[in-house]
Amino acid sequence: MSMMRFDPGLLARDAEGLFWMARYLERVENLARLIDVTQSFESPGFETDAWFGLIRINADEKNFAARGFSPDAAHVKRFYLLDRGNPTSIPSSLEDARTNARTLRPLMSTEMWRQINVFHRFAGRITPEDMEGDALSRLCTRLKEGVQAHTGITQGTLYRDQGWYFYELGRFIERADQTTRMLDIKYTALLPRDGEEKRVAELTQWNAVLRAAAGYHAFKRYARAAFSAEDVVHFLLRDPSSPRSALLCVRRIESHLDDLRRLYGLSAGEAIERAEILRALLLEKPLGHILATGLHDYLDIVQIHLQQLAAAIGRAFFRDWRPQADEPAQLQEQTQVTA
Repeated sequence: MSMMRFDPGLLARDAEGLFWMARYLERVENLARLIDVTQSFESPGFETDAWFGLIRINADEKNFAARGFSPDAAHVKRFYLLDRGNPTSIPSSLEDARTNARTLRPLMSTEMWRQINVFHRFAGRITPEDMEGDALSRLCTRLKEGVQAHTGITQGTLYRDQGWYFYELGRFIERADQTTRMLDIKYTALLPRDGEEKRVAELTQWNAVLRAAAGYHAFKRYARAAFSAEDVVHFLLRDPSSPRSALLCVRRIESHLDDLRRLYGLSAGEAIERAEILRALLLEKPLGHILATGLHDYLDIVQIHLQQLAAAIGRAFFRDWRPQADEPAQLQEQTQVTA
């Protein structure tokens, strides 16, 4: 079989565009999931703590303060659902996805392009009234379904050349990162101090995290009736069949990098090595030990390794990956490199 040539100019730009378009859209769906579950974690009198937890797990404290917001529920919702000047907001992420899609127009089906445009317009019409009470949950459902429609159309229409692999690499890196953030939102929640009330509250919150990750029913098939925190963390970090588990995402990344090497002659030695290190990190320690010593700190480390993996892919394949993408202090790349 003859190998296709990786063009270092146009195709590198297109590969980067597909990688980031997938990341931005996956980010929209997962942020909608986090907003939805945050609302379910609200406790009377502690709404501010619940919503500011969302700012913390997205490492957005400085950005949030710089844009003049105060740490209350209304401002956090506005920051993520209305503020186009916030690069991590849903409208901004959809704007960035559409900008990438525009440059990729010759590679995309008409259906893909049309759906992204319709979805982009929908996000631009979100109002403050959409963020109150039950309306917020309905809005989050619409946002999730918009990304799911994009994913389905892409699965059915995008040509399976190198570009497909870069789209998938972006989607799985973002999904793994966002799964760790869904787990981390549990860490930020306030709980009763002890006794039966605490146990019931914890089970309720773990159920909410599972629902946020679209894994509630699959987990119930897999888990014991009296499930534990360790069962949930295993399902979302290590289950080899759960579509949002970090381990499944990392294994898919390894497979796609290997296919790029095997089918197209593209070398990504550093990226493959980083993926292997990340897979070992996900599997090496007993979950009981991780929970006892600090799930939050462990998830921070996983997020840093995912960022380093993304940077290694950027250095291997894209035209201009900036060094600051490697800085461990920046837990999530918030801005795409200019193509």
